[in-house]
Amino acid sequence: MTGQRSDTAAILEQLQRLTNAIERLTPPLPKAPDIKAADAFVWQPPGTLHPVPHVNRVEMGLLRGIDRLRDTLADNTQRFANGLPANNALLWGARGMGKSSLVKAVHAEINGRRQSDSLPLKLVEIHREDIETLPALMGILRADAHRFIVFCDDLSFDSDDTSYKSLKAVLEGGIEGRPVNVIFYATSNRRHLLPRDMMENERSTAINPGEAAEEKISLSDRFGLWLGFHKCSQDEYLEMINTYADEFKLSDKIDAEQLRAEALEWSTTRGARSGRTAWQYISDLAGRMGVRIEM
Repeated sequence: MTGQRSDTAAILEQLQRLTNAIERLTPPLPKAPDIKAADAFVWQPPGTLHPVPHVNRVEMGLLRGIDRLRDTLADNTQRFANGLPANNALLWGARGMGKSSLVKAVHAEINGRRQSDSLPLKLVEIHREDIETLPALMGILRADAHRFIVFCDDLSFDSDDTSYKSLKAVLEGGIEGRPVNVIFYATSNRRHLLPRDMMENERSTAINPGEAAEEKISLSDRFGLWLGFHKCSQDEYLEMINTYADEFKLSDKIDAEQLRAEALEWSTTRGARSGRTAWQYISDLAGRMGVRIEM
């Protein structure tokens, strides 16, 4: 009998040691995010919202050549911030024309004019490679009183990527659906988020090619608001240049004709006219003049 008790005690002791070892190896549960820590966050799976105290953005008034798009997105976002119905938005089109800049500028603009007794609108950026974790993010945001823009920059899917199905389910499908306090904004160079050859391949290999193509294209249908960005004209490009030059007091240090000639040469050597190209030239000009510029 004494021997049996000793064996039992030894087994219990071994089990306790194993339990303690497992507890030491098990990672701690992520802390509940402090939503009040900032107005902007970056989502870091499995459950961390990293606060961003200073968002890298352009003031709304400095965005040129996209007036209609700016007003449309601002109106949609204001309605959402006011608790009214609003649409998920897909900003697609030419590179460097201010798609992501517009999202960040609208967020700041809406918060800048909110009433002091209302909750600020929050911006949460999710990286493209983390799209499959959207349900976990939505679960966290759903329980909070704030309203959130979940933003994914440069969203697109490759031919062997099936995570687009998770995005479709989160945006409108599934049992729970999108939380009423969350809206999804994405930027992309592709209107349908999927490469053309991927959709063509589905058409050629599927038993019902029409249904296969529809499955792919329907992803963009989850966005009720489509905003198309196109390459800017020379006049629009020069307007961007002049707006930046005036804002940062560079116009006083360079002749207007020299500014125009340099700006056009800059765009020609890069083979593009866009807001990004204009900003790159202004950064170069400010550097040569010894002027500090901060956004």
